[in-house]
Amino acid sequence: MADDIRTEDGVPIGNHYDKYASGNPIARALMRGFEEQVLELVRQTGARDIHEVGCGEGHLARMIASTAPERFRASDFSGDIVATARDNCTDLDIEFLQRDIYELQEKDGAELMICCEVLEHLERPEAALEILSRIARRHVVFSVPREPLWRALNMARGKYWGALGNTPGHLQHWSSRRFVAFIGSAFDIVAVRKPLPWTMVLARVRDRQ
Repeated sequence: MADDIRTEDGVPIGNHYDKYASGNPIARALMRGFEEQVLELVRQTGARDIHEVGCGEGHLARMIASTAPERFRASDFSGDIVATARDNCTDLDIEFLQRDIYELQEKDGAELMICCEVLEHLERPEAALEILSRIARRHVVFSVPREPLWRALNMARGKYWGALGNTPGHLQHWSSRRFVAFIGSAFDIVAVRKPLPWTMVLARVRDRQ
């Protein structure tokens, strides 16, 4: 499937390669592994109030909301993307919000926050991490591409050679070790998963007293 690079206010939005809808059997197997690990970590928390930050077109929101939490919110900074996500989930009880991660407030917090495939796009991931550590009530599930494997796989499929395999809009690049250390600077690490080619972390909010 061809890449479709969309921007809003000069910032790339959405999935440039729609991995969720890919017909490639390898890509589909990788996505199954990713989704299974996300669901396992979500279930591990037992959370009934969930907020996905940076929901994109709503693919992950749809999957998680289908597990029937009591309340599910999903947000993204892009109004166009939020509208697309809402259209993709009309049969589910999801509250979609247009929110910039840097502007999230305590009222946006939830028992479980999900921040998957977001931090690599941010110019100030440290600021976003600090905000999430303040507003999350118990747990956060994070995921980012595992580098340099992610770029190597892009190049293997003939993409982004001029950028050495870097996906458009990816500003941050973490190995698994560095990403776990990054999250651990603000949260307690509960579990680490490495579904190829991602690093995924279940983190617990530290005692604020």
